[in-house]
Amino acid sequence: QVQLVESGGGSVQAGGSLRLSCAASGNSVSELTMGWFRQAPGKEREGVVVVATDDYTEFADSVKGRFAISKDNAKNTLFLQMNSLKPEDTAMYYCAASSSRLAVGFLLTRSYLFNFWGQGTQVTVSS
Repeated sequence: QVQLVESGGGSVQAGGSLRLSCAASGNSVSELTMGWFRQAPGKEREGVVVVATDDYTEFADSVKGRFAISKDNAKNTLFLQMNSLKPEDTAMYYCAASSSRLAVGFLLTRSYLFNFWGQGTQVTVSS
C-alpha cells in the first residue's frame, strides 16, 4: 500500500510560483509511475504531468514551459514546480502513483489507471 501526502498549495497572484510536494511511503517514487492531476470546481480531473520510472515525462500542453517535475529519491518525495501561474491553474492538485508501465502520454489522460492518490492540496491563483 502506498500513502501519498501533498503539501505546498496556497494562494498566489498571477505570474507567481508555487512548489508542491508529494511525500510517499510504502514504496519508492523511483519504482512507481508518478503523476500530478488537478480538478477545478465543476470540471473533470485532468492530468498535469506524468513521470515514468526512467524519468521520461509528459506534461499537459497547458502547463508546458511553466511547470517542472522532480524527484528526491532520498526523501521519497515528488515535487511540482509551478511558475508563471495563471488564474486557470486554480484547482485542487492531487499526487498519484501507479504500478502501470504504460506510456506516460497514455496515462496522462487516464487517471483511473492510478492506484494510489493523495488527499490533494489547493492552489488558487488570482488575477
